[in-house]
Formats: sequence, structure tokens, C-alpha cells
Amino acid sequence: MDEVPDSAWFTNKKITGPEDKAPGACDENDMLPAPDDVKPGEWVVDHGKDNGSTLGFRVNIKGKGKYMLKADDKGKPERATAASVIGASLYDAIGFNTSCEQIVTVRRDMLTLKPGLVVVENSGITHPFDEAALDNVLKSTTQLGNGLVRMQASKWLPGYTLGPFRYIHTRDDDPNDVIDHANRRELRGSRVLAAWLGHWDAREQNSMDVWLAVDKDKKKSSPGFVKHYILDTSDTLGEEVTLDDMSRRMGYAYEFDVKDIGKALLLFGADEQPWDRAHHVKGEEKFGYFSAADFDPERWRPFYPNPAFLRATERDNAWMARKIAAFSPEDVRKYVELGKWAKPSDAEYVYNILMERQRRILRRYLTKLSPLGDITSDQGQICATDFARLREVVPLDRYKYTVIERGYGVDTEVRATVDDHSRVCFIPQPTNPGNVADSDHRRRVDLTVFNGTSAKPLVIHANDLGARGMKVVGVTRTH
Repeated sequence: MDEVPDSAWFTNKKITGPEDKAPGACDENDMLPAPDDVKPGEWVVDHGKDNGSTLGFRVNIKGKGKYMLKADDKGKPERATAASVIGASLYDAIGFNTSCEQIVTVRRDMLTLKPGLVVVENSGITHPFDEAALDNVLKSTTQLGNGLVRMQASKWLPGYTLGPFRYIHTRDDDPNDVIDHANRRELRGSRVLAAWLGHWDAREQNSMDVWLAVDKDKKKSSPGFVKHYILDTSDTLGEEVTLDDMSRRMGYAYEFDVKDIGKALLLFGADEQPWDRAHHVKGEEKFGYFSAADFDPERWRPFYPNPAFLRATERDNAWMARKIAAFSPEDVRKYVELGKWAKPSDAEYVYNILMERQRRILRRYLTKLSPLGDITSDQGQICATDFARLREVVPLDRYKYTVIERGYGVDTEVRATVDDHSRVCFIPQPTNPGNVADSDHRRRVDLTVFNGTSAKPLVIHANDLGARGMKVVGVTRTH
């Protein structure tokens, strides 16, 4: 059906707004209590955060489990914590495996520090994670007053940790891993999702494989299977790096981009690039250069070349665009509100950018290949959702549906209807193939669906089973 099957990488879901009580991959039991409901010293700090640019530490909470608490970027209140929750929740809604992410309020006396802890920096240098280091983390994050601070809580993944997966090749130790990761549509198509959110740090370091044993009490036992997770979206919504010139290039060029360097040398830097026009919006500096002004989903790039992204095809990108189209404006607004912004204007700023970036993605990828998806067949009627019409990629009066049925070599036009939810339905005419096997080629019917726009038609392949109706067996998106 030109879709991605459920697997240890991805699970198809009905895309809706987030759950009110538990965002993303969290359930109600995962949600951490407010400070007034926590006894002094109840949260035990049992590990510092070893690497990465974000400060943090791990807590072990009785009855809840382990959580990594991470600080906001210094001088940019709320952005990183909000981006982590919003980004992870959107990845989860689409079908990827993510960690449970939530925003928490912490008071210093809630924490008990386990003695003798050390952390390892990116440079390899080891130093103690003591009371002073803990206080430094708490001072660096968003201050709420009255001794309270805002942090992001990432629940520790279940199972036995194996380490990050790669966006190419397969795992030698996993018999289930038989498709080159760079050829997996869910990973290739995730380039468009990363572009929507500005997830420039989409690389293997922000992923994780875990072994889930059938016997949950013995994490290293067999049988079991490997589950693949996407982690850490704190870079979305405008995270910057140390060099301002590099921050301006986020989403437009790789860290070291030979093509752009060569072009600049050839033209002596005379050609204007999108990063030359990038600027901070007054009053919204915390969001860095996150914008829709020069956003081009076709050109968007992460900070590092990603093998799966580089192999993404038109069909891969269009698949993800249909997923993104399923988010209504009301859905997007609800996901943005998961950021728990102190200022309503911050939520409105992020919402407006995401909506415009969504519009550009849909206009690019739903106007070439057919935008019809979610195909079903019931009691002889075949239906599909036109995701371009659903989001009015072009004016509604442009959508005119024609269905041509070919069976026994004869073309017949079939009447189609469309409802207010852009659900296109039609009833194919029986071809009366006679008393032949279900698999006989004479039962084959091809239904070509045009939607009246520049998009190519969708060909739905079905078997005419007589009184049992039409069974859809596949689709072709013509180029």
C-alpha cells in the first residue's frame, strides 16, 4: 500500500492531538509529581550527565524508575525543555519509538546526592559530580522563583541498552535486522519530519537500541528482540551552537559542506545565501534562527550528512508529508502547548512557524505524486483520504475526482464522492470474471484516481471477488 509496516522501528498510529494527561510516549504512571507532593530527599541523584552540551543528572525515584533531568540552555529559558517534549511527542504521534519526555519543576531539597559520583566530559576529562556540580546544574536552568527550577525529565528506556543504531548497514548481532538502515523508508522519510521541526542534530548519537527480553526480570536473557529508538529533540525549535556564523547555517548546510564552499570560492562569496538573511526576531531571541522565511523542505539539511536522508526518494518524502498532513491546526497548537510556555506569545510564535513550514512541505511533496492515502475497502466500496485537499494545498475548487476502472481490458469511468474530511469514495463496477480462483489474473482490476490537480494519479490494484466485493491488493504512485 506504499506505506511502512509495523516493526521494531515504527508503529502506524491514528494521528491526533496529544493526550492531556501524558505526552508522547509517557503514560500516566510515568508522570512525575509537583514539588509539594515530593518529600525532602526523595529523588536520589545516582549519576551525573556524562557528555553532550546540556547539563543534567539522573535521578532514581521510588515507584517511578530512573529519569535523566536536563537543564534549559543558559540565557534561553524554556526553549530546550519545551523542544524536547514537543519534538518527542510529534515523533511518537507519527509512529517512531521515543523516550517519555516531560517538563518538571524541581526544588533543591527534593534531591539527595549519592556520594562519590563522577562524570566524563566530551573531551574525556573526568571530574566529580558533587554538591557544587549539582548546584551548578540547577543554577543554569530556567528559574521559576521561590527556589523552584524548570527541567526536562527523560525516562530511562526499558530493557538492556545496546547503544546507538546507525543510519546505514544492519546490526550483525540482530537476526531480525535484515534491511539496510539507509533503505528503510521510516528513516529516509524522517528527513522531512526533521526539516519540519528544525531537528538539525538528527544523527546516530541521538538514537538508541535496546534489547527487550521476554523475561523482564532478566534483561540480558533470551528470547527477546531489539527495539530502535529516536532520542533527544532538544535541538529543535532553534537551538544554536557556539559560533554564530555556524548557527545561521543550521538547516541550510552541513558542518563542512564542500559544495557550498566550492561555490563560494568560485563566485568570491558574491552569491547571497539564506544564512546571509537569517536574523533573530526581536523578543523571540531564545528561538535562535528558527524561521519559515527561507525554509525550503527540498534543500533542508541536518548538521551532519545522514546516509538514510541522502537516499530519500520522492516516494519516501511524500510518505512522510502525508503523515505530517494528518496534523490539523488544532493538533499542532495542542502539541506546541506541551511546552508549558510562560508567555502565550512564545507558543503563538512556534505555532505560526510550524504551520507555515508544514504548508511548504505539503505544497512541495503532495503536488507531484498522488496525495491519496489511508486506503480502505469495505462492502465493495473503496475509499482514500486526499491529504492535499484535507489541508487545502490548493483551493478546494481545484479538486475534481475522476476514477477510471480497467478490467478485462475495458475502461469504465466510476463515480466518486468526497466528504468534508477529504475522504474520496467510489464503488467499482463488477467485471464478472466467472468461476475462477481468487488469484486468477482475470479478477484483476486497476482503478486510476485523478484529483484534478497537477499531482499524478494513484492506481489502486484490486481483485474482483464477485459477491464478496473488491479486495485492494496494492497501489502504484505514478511519476
